[in-house]
Amino acid sequence: MNQPFIFDIKRYAINDGPGIRMVVFTKGCNLNCAWCHNPESISACQEKMYAPNKCIGCSTCVEACPEKALALTAGGIITDTERCNLCGICAEVCPTKAIEMSGYTMSVDQIVNEIEKERIFFDQSGGGVTFSGGEPMLHHEFLIQLLDECGRRKIHRAIDTAGLVNTEILLEVAKRTDLFLYDVKMMDSEKHRRWIGVPNEKILENLKMLAATGANITIRIPLIGGINDDTENMEATAKFVAALSGEKKAVNLLPYHKIAQTKYQKLGRSEEFQLLQEPTKEAQLRAIDIFQEHGIEASIGG
Repeated sequence: MNQPFIFDIKRYAINDGPGIRMVVFTKGCNLNCAWCHNPESISACQEKMYAPNKCIGCSTCVEACPEKALALTAGGIITDTERCNLCGICAEVCPTKAIEMSGYTMSVDQIVNEIEKERIFFDQSGGGVTFSGGEPMLHHEFLIQLLDECGRRKIHRAIDTAGLVNTEILLEVAKRTDLFLYDVKMMDSEKHRRWIGVPNEKILENLKMLAATGANITIRIPLIGGINDDTENMEATAKFVAALSGEKKAVNLLPYHKIAQTKYQKLGRSEEFQLLQEPTKEAQLRAIDIFQEHGIEASIGG
C-alpha cells in the first residue's frame, strides 16, 4: 500500500461538512485547475516552499544543509535542485519559517490518533473528519483503511472529491462514507479540458453512479468570473444536478479568490499562477436563482 504525503491537517474547520471538523489534506491530484487555490496539492511528491519576505538572511539554513545545496544571494535563498534531496533540515532550522516542507507521511494509526483528539468537538457539534486533497481517492487503499477505522469509532466521514477515479474505487469508498462533497466545475467538456486539463465525461458519469447508490452528496461548484459563471453553464449544471437520482442535492457555490498567488511564489512557480476574475455579486445571485428554479437549494460558501 502506497502511503501518501499529507500537506495539511486543519482543525476546527466549519466549511467542509457539518459541524466542527478536522480536514486531512493529501498530496496528489489528477486535475490541473487554472484557479487551484492549493497548488501544493497537485504533485504527489514532497516539495519545498520558500517565502523570501520572511527570510532574514541569517544563513542558518545554508550552514545546516548537509548537501551544500543552498546559497544566500541578494534575492534570498537559492536552492540547487540537483543537489537538494528534500531532507527538510533547512526547514527545521529556519527561525522564521521562511522555508517549509510541503508533504509529510503519517500512518493510519497516527492520523486516527490526531482525529481522536478532536472527538469532543465532533460530539458537541455533529462534526467529524473530512478527507480532501488533491484527490484523496488516488490513495484509495490508505483512504479505505482510514474510513474503516473512523467508522468503527462512529466518527462522521466526509470525502471532498473531484470524482475522476475508477468507478469501482468510488463505489467501494462510498460504502464507508457518510457524505460526499463532489466538485462539478463546468458542463462543457471542451471548456473543462481547456481550464482543468481533462474532459468531464467520467466525472459526470461517476456522479450519476454515486447518486444511484443513495449516497449523501453535496455539490460544490467553484465560481470563476467569465469562465463558468455564465447563465448557459449554470442552467446546464442545474438541469444535470436536478436529474440525479434520490433527493435533491444541496449546492455550494464557491467564489474564486486570488489568495493562492503567494503559494505559487513559495513553490517557485509564479509563472503558473493565472489571475482570473472573481464572480460579480450579480452572477452569484443569478446562479442561486437558476438552481432555485430547478428546485435546488444553492448557497454561497460551504
